[in-house]
Amino acid sequence: MDVRRSLPAVDALLAHPDVHEARQRFGHRLTRRAVRQTLDEARHDLAQAGSSPDEPALDDLARRVLSRLVELARPASRAVFNLTGTVIHTNLGRSPLAEAAIEAIAQAARHPVALEYDLDSGGRGDRDRLVEGLLCELTGAEAATVVNNNAGAVLLALGALAAGREALISRGELIEIGGAFRMPDIMAAAGCRLREVGATNRTHASDFETAIGEHTGLIVKAHTSNYAITGFTSSVPETRLAEIAHSHGIPFLIDLGSGALADFTALDLPYEAQPGDAIGAGADVVTFSGDKLLGGPQAGIIVGRREAIATIKRHPLKRALRLDKLTLAALEATLRLYRDSDAPQHDIPTLAQLTRPEAAIAATGERLLPHVQRLLPGIAVTLEPCLSQLGSGSLPVDRLPSRALAWRPEVNQRRLRERCLRRLESALRALPRPVIGRLSDGALYLDLRCLAGAADETAFLDQLEELQRRYATSTSSSMANEGRSAASEGAGRSATNETESVSVIHGGTP
Repeated sequence: MDVRRSLPAVDALLAHPDVHEARQRFGHRLTRRAVRQTLDEARHDLAQAGSSPDEPALDDLARRVLSRLVELARPASRAVFNLTGTVIHTNLGRSPLAEAAIEAIAQAARHPVALEYDLDSGGRGDRDRLVEGLLCELTGAEAATVVNNNAGAVLLALGALAAGREALISRGELIEIGGAFRMPDIMAAAGCRLREVGATNRTHASDFETAIGEHTGLIVKAHTSNYAITGFTSSVPETRLAEIAHSHGIPFLIDLGSGALADFTALDLPYEAQPGDAIGAGADVVTFSGDKLLGGPQAGIIVGRREAIATIKRHPLKRALRLDKLTLAALEATLRLYRDSDAPQHDIPTLAQLTRPEAAIAATGERLLPHVQRLLPGIAVTLEPCLSQLGSGSLPVDRLPSRALAWRPEVNQRRLRERCLRRLESALRALPRPVIGRLSDGALYLDLRCLAGAADETAFLDQLEELQRRYATSTSSSMANEGRSAASEGAGRSATNETESVSVIHGGTP
């Protein structure tokens, strides 16, 4: 008899006490799906097992159903521990939001809001008004508008102000941002003709003055936030570029990239250009991100002169790039913190992480170290000084003193050490709340700068037992795979001639 026919029916497995209890938690629909997938997998395994496969026990099938249910119910967008040492990590969602912004999102999601409705007049309103006043107050600009991200802000501003005309930019500022998006490509998409000015390392005012002609529509300055050129360099001050642009009747745009609304030097952080500085220097339009150093939701913010912003808002792309009510609610709440809070560096998580004292980070490490030392066989853990970075193209050469738990396999052979580190990294990523660290110099570093607060520490410690289990499982699996590879390699050698076999043996191959 085909042993696959002996597997229980779907309803029989659904009636198992453990599965029945899980159905109360996960719902009938999802549980039935998990049961069907588990039985399909069991049939496949039995078919592949050979002539006399072992029939899985009902309890084992139930456990497999529960495991599959957990996987099916787990969201793809999962909270992780960012212990990479990069505070504003693009691949991990950039800035976490302040509690005020989270609450604002919840309220906007739960209720109808006056998004494009003017409560004073009872007529149609402009959604930009939710944040425009705050942005003007915080930057000194005459007007403001917002779109979905800074690349969109630059694209929209270029298309509105210089489509069909030349946009002048220093050759040293033709930056590439994440995902291989380059400033020349954005200019081309906006319908501008790129005109490079100066050299990679040195550009002078005379280069811009010489390049301006009847087809010039805009002067652009891009803040080189994700790299730095040092040595024999020269650039044109923003005030001088504004003078040159205005003397020829053309607008001047500054793309700040990150854009900070706090005085970083007052927070003992490296200097970062602020939109207000660019407005004060004479820029007609300034663009920057909402989810980097500002610490808010993803957004592209455009501030500047009233006439220029009005032109930008009339462009057809403005509607395509506009923000939804949830993002606007979070951005407004974040901007209010900058305006009203006595200590935004405490209320805005990104600023709190960037300004976290080294002594506080070290104290976190001292509390965690006893729990992780000798947690995994063959891996030593030490608490070591390290340097965090801001991330997302912000201040690329500046570092912040921090502390990290450094995990090192106690083996001398490089290949074995790398295998252990890969298994450890994989086990950390497989935890219920994945832990993301950084591999460097034969160790896995968990930078503790972003592990702040008792709740985070407790959540981290609560997963250590699961880490032991997953690391042991991955180690066993790896050893089994290596054993099969070695057996296969041995079988292959037996088929070669005797001379080849001798050369392999004496070659020292492990």
